[in-house]
Amino acid sequence: MLHAGLDLSRRRLDFHLLDQAGVTVEVGTARPDADGLGRLVERVGRHDQPVAAAIESMTGARFVHDLLERGGWRVEIADARKVKGLAPLACKTDRIDAWVLAELSRRELVPAIWLPDPAVRAERERARFRLYLVRRRAALKQRIHQTLVSFGHPCPVSDLFGLAGRKLLARLALPEPWRGTVEASLHLIDELEREIAALEGELRRLGAAHPYVPLLLTCPGIAWVLAYTIAAEIGDIGRFPSPAKLAGYSGLCPRVYQSGDSDRRGPISKQGPKYLRWALIEATMHASRHPAYRDRHQRTKARLGKQRGPRVAQVDTARRLAHAIWHMLTRNQPFAPAGAPSFLAA
Repeated sequence: MLHAGLDLSRRRLDFHLLDQAGVTVEVGTARPDADGLGRLVERVGRHDQPVAAAIESMTGARFVHDLLERGGWRVEIADARKVKGLAPLACKTDRIDAWVLAELSRRELVPAIWLPDPAVRAERERARFRLYLVRRRAALKQRIHQTLVSFGHPCPVSDLFGLAGRKLLARLALPEPWRGTVEASLHLIDELEREIAALEGELRRLGAAHPYVPLLLTCPGIAWVLAYTIAAEIGDIGRFPSPAKLAGYSGLCPRVYQSGDSDRRGPISKQGPKYLRWALIEATMHASRHPAYRDRHQRTKARLGKQRGPRVAQVDTARRLAHAIWHMLTRNQPFAPAGAPSFLAA
């Protein structure tokens, strides 16, 4: 078998081909598009041996993976952080990176990541694009608020973008070009509202048939948007052997520094999908008031003080939610706190 290391950049794909003994067979580059990858498969196919390849996780790696696997290769996408931990280098170039990946493949040491199937990828894209649009809408609204404050017009209404707020904005005398930017921002906000509403309708329709979403809706603090997002980001709950693994995947666990008798805890790792971490943190806004989490949440806030307490308590509650979600989805049961006589829905 041949082992290929692939280093992807914006305009080219560097590859390094090794045989089973570690001897270099071929080194070169290819264009990272469909035609270039097809020619790479033909070029390596002349050696008439099966190919195992490794490529670092980055934008475009999934496209390369899919195209080469259709050509008969076995391709693994490696966790970029773990690759750097396995093979730290004093000198780093694209060609050296490709050789390192080929060596890891040959030694069967590739820290491969889990690849969601196309259905899960589509679910993630819908949820993530909705969040992207919501953040753009929030940014435009914040810009309008800042413009009003800059010209001595603090917002006197609770909702500047409701009916009363729109009338107020129409009456305000703002100089150009600020008047034009406010009007353009309002137009964009209206367009985003329509797109978000359409996406939310699609998420609600698709979420009704999802096996995880109805269960997640029984969890405190999780409404249907967060339920769909969490379900999409988790994918298959069976790949997590324990609730701690799911919490670790979310990036909500603290970093650990141990040496001899020293044992220190640092900030959370923030590894794994940021959208799952965001959804769990968002859920704590309401879950922290649920009887199952309220007392511990308040104790943590009081123990650590006003500066660190609220944030640490929020992360702790989010981590406990991840544990509860693992038990719910693994057992196919709705939310039920430990010791509860019956299932308690949010």
